[in-house]
Amino acid sequence: MKLLDNLKNVEKRYGELTGELSSPSVLSNRELFQRLSREQSELFPVMQEIEKYKKLLSDMEGAEELLEAGDEELRKLAEAELEELKKGLPEMEKTLTLMLIPKDKRDERNVILEIRAGTGGEEAALFAADLFKMYSKYAESRRWKIEVIDTSITGLGGIKEVIASIQGKGAYSRLKYESGVHRVQRVPQTEASGRIHTSAATVAVLPEAEDVDIKIEERDLRIDTFCASGPGGQGVNTTYSAVRIVHIPTGLIVQCQDERSQIKNREKALKVLRARLYELEQERQERERALERKTQVGTGDRSQRIRTYNYPQNRVTDHRIGVTLYKLDRFLEGETDEMIDALIAHFQTEKLKELSALESA
Repeated sequence: MKLLDNLKNVEKRYGELTGELSSPSVLSNRELFQRLSREQSELFPVMQEIEKYKKLLSDMEGAEELLEAGDEELRKLAEAELEELKKGLPEMEKTLTLMLIPKDKRDERNVILEIRAGTGGEEAALFAADLFKMYSKYAESRRWKIEVIDTSITGLGGIKEVIASIQGKGAYSRLKYESGVHRVQRVPQTEASGRIHTSAATVAVLPEAEDVDIKIEERDLRIDTFCASGPGGQGVNTTYSAVRIVHIPTGLIVQCQDERSQIKNREKALKVLRARLYELEQERQERERALERKTQVGTGDRSQRIRTYNYPQNRVTDHRIGVTLYKLDRFLEGETDEMIDALIAHFQTEKLKELSALESA
């Protein structure tokens, strides 16, 4: 049975981690200890569910043994117990299977939230402001910290664009399905005739990039020394104090000859090299983020919507999963968990189907 095999693998890995975490070599390596501790803590809820599952199987086995007993009354009791236990088996197996789906490593990261007014002029900007207020209230309800990085406000208080950071445990896991075009249907504040208009705003939820940790390996460097040129006196021009460093993987070249000391020149050159490598990594991350943003939000046209907010009917509908809630007023106050939970369940199920298809192929 595939599930049982997977559960045995989890138990085995959990046991290995328990042993490794008590090893002196791991205890003395802070980075390794933290990584293994994090992996063990992620497996702990699965282990708890496995124990419940094993107990259920054991209880079922015990009930089946009692069915073989000679006592008629005992058999009836065992039959009723077995029937009740079997009812809980599919749900427990589904829970375990979902828990075994490989997690998105970005789920625990903080979030960069970007909201932009789309089709609809000033009304779209006002709607973008309403969306930002909604996400801000949701963040507050979960005790997340939200900080505005950049914003562009219109004359009527709408938002052309806002970029904010949301910091909190599991922020990306809860908000990642919010990316896309959000459409609103309502009588605009800018419309005197009372007609219902449709406008849109785009939302992009991006996992915040972790601090770029630039580690320069000695084997990746070619270091040359030479006599410094220019003014500086006899000592500078006759000793090999100047340093040129070539970073072989990128081809970056840095040199320094300001100091009389070769060691100091080397330190300065390495500092410049680290700064340049950091800049390169940031640019690469920005390119990836821009590509992901483009994929997520499309063009901002009303037709490319993931969700519709209908004010006259107090209705919010997510078109990806076909869920409609008739409490738009509360939804806009940040009470969005019901929709978010439904989205997470839907996409987990889709992932499960994909995995099942791969296993049976």
